[in-house]
Amino acid sequence: MRSYGEACATAHALDLVGERWALLVVRDLLLGPKRFSDLERGMPGINARILAQRLRELEEAGVVRRRRLGPPVSATVYELTEWGADLRPVITHLGRWGRRSPRLDPDADIGADAAVLALRQRFDPDAVPGLTATYALRFEYDQFTIQVTGGNPHITREDPADPDAVLITDPRTFGALVTKRLTVPEALAQERLTVTGDRAAVERLFAAVPGGG
Repeated sequence: MRSYGEACATAHALDLVGERWALLVVRDLLLGPKRFSDLERGMPGINARILAQRLRELEEAGVVRRRRLGPPVSATVYELTEWGADLRPVITHLGRWGRRSPRLDPDADIGADAAVLALRQRFDPDAVPGLTATYALRFEYDQFTIQVTGGNPHITREDPADPDAVLITDPRTFGALVTKRLTVPEALAQERLTVTGDRAAVERLFAAVPGGG
């Protein structure tokens, strides 16, 4: 691992997570553990060799750890350590800063976690006062629970037992809904989104995301 060789804490932090893809690995673990193949699929453009290298470096730095799931799953997953999870506000503020860039391409590929985290980063509880609902969000390979209580969304990587609404779509469409480049009626009409349950609650969910940067 390359080093800036400075006694500056910022420089040392960049020694640990400043390599390309490193912070995106952290981003994709913010909502919970993932298998290697899930991480690879969630970051368009990365290859297995680079991902393995970044995971190894982050593990050696104490940011990420491996854990073996017991039966019946019997799989190895990667997850953030408690110290690694402290990078959450860093990822959030980088996202807010980056979306103000005129060079950001909103039509580029986006992974499932990145699309869902964009909703949480942009969510404005004052836009939908009183919203309380649980949503099941299902992509082809990923599923999430979005639970809005007290004006704030809580997102986990699971499938809720009794959601108010179920959304079936893809990350790119979900990202377009979050960024207001697509409305719920448009996504339904184009068959890019399927909604079962309380459609009004789905409309209110995306109404909580302001337009613009």
